[in-house]
Amino acid sequence: MTVIRYLSAFAITSVLGVLLARAKMPLIEVVASASPTTPTFAVDPFWPQPLPHQWVTGEVGGSCIDAQDHLFIVNRRDLSPKEERINRPAPPVIEFDSEGRVINSWGDVDVVPARIHGCFVDYQNNLWVGGEDDGVVQKYNHDGKLLLQIGQKGSFDTSDGTGDGAALNSSHTLLNRPAAVAVDPSNGDVYIADGYGNRRVVVFDKDGHFLRQWGKQGTVAQGEEGVGGVFVESVHCLILDHEGLVYVCDRRADRIQVFDRLGNFKKNIYIKKGTGRLGRADGSAWWIAWSPEPAQRYMYVADGGNEKIWIVDHASGEILSSFGKVGHQAGEFTYLHSISVDSRGNIITAETIGGRRVQKFNLIDGK
Repeated sequence: MTVIRYLSAFAITSVLGVLLARAKMPLIEVVASASPTTPTFAVDPFWPQPLPHQWVTGEVGGSCIDAQDHLFIVNRRDLSPKEERINRPAPPVIEFDSEGRVINSWGDVDVVPARIHGCFVDYQNNLWVGGEDDGVVQKYNHDGKLLLQIGQKGSFDTSDGTGDGAALNSSHTLLNRPAAVAVDPSNGDVYIADGYGNRRVVVFDKDGHFLRQWGKQGTVAQGEEGVGGVFVESVHCLILDHEGLVYVCDRRADRIQVFDRLGNFKKNIYIKKGTGRLGRADGSAWWIAWSPEPAQRYMYVADGGNEKIWIVDHASGEILSSFGKVGHQAGEFTYLHSISVDSRGNIITAETIGGRRVQKFNLIDGK
């Protein structure tokens, strides 16, 4: 046993040494405008550790980091017939420690949102999730106790209350296929990207009471022209920065729209403009995460249309570099859906549809 452990440790150390020594290997694909001070990353092929109990994840609809640098992923449990015969669907929510070990899991499949989409850990270490095929956003404590639900499961903000009705984009109590959540640490206000059915950002107070909303259906032309406050298709993600500005993924329009907390439009940040028009998985602006230092110098953008992570200067909106490409090997992506960043600056990715996995990219050179 001692020899086996020694050899395993030696092998792991050797491989990681190669990765560290070759931090600029083809895995790190830098765009022409890259600065020599831009952070670089290398994939950790041994992270996370194997799942227990013959678990298999389906599409990984989101990833988020808590105050202890533990990772939560939300799993859609959509296994193939063969996977169902041989293995077991993993629980809807899985918690990993920083070493990639499973330390907790939970989620009642009859309670969590249908086709669970995105997750967010708030300033009180509570977990929020939404439902792409549902009408609810839910707040859980760290161990899986349901604390709050916004919306009514199976009821939609539509003309007939079903998922097939015409979107109304107006309800103060119902949602329509919400995609993402963010919570303002200054007052507990809940910002929801609503979402796949509606075309709005809707804000509730910490108790789930409606406060305000903004956004409406836009056209492809409006997206390309930069018209603010309209969303071409799904409102796919949102996140607040350290100044309280709200960054929203207008995915099909290949842009991130920036607003103040009252919904006043500030600016656009385009990500690989033209991706949505080409029909590449309906656009480039999928998910956003900040670098962890207080100034949040870098914005990392997941682009499932081009299967890349873009490194963007937060202050200017300038794209500095990117890494990743389409594929199934370590460091490659298939339906790169969401990203999160731990306190050390490492990036964790989650893939849906053809990827259905989590990967970790260690920060190698952070300037």
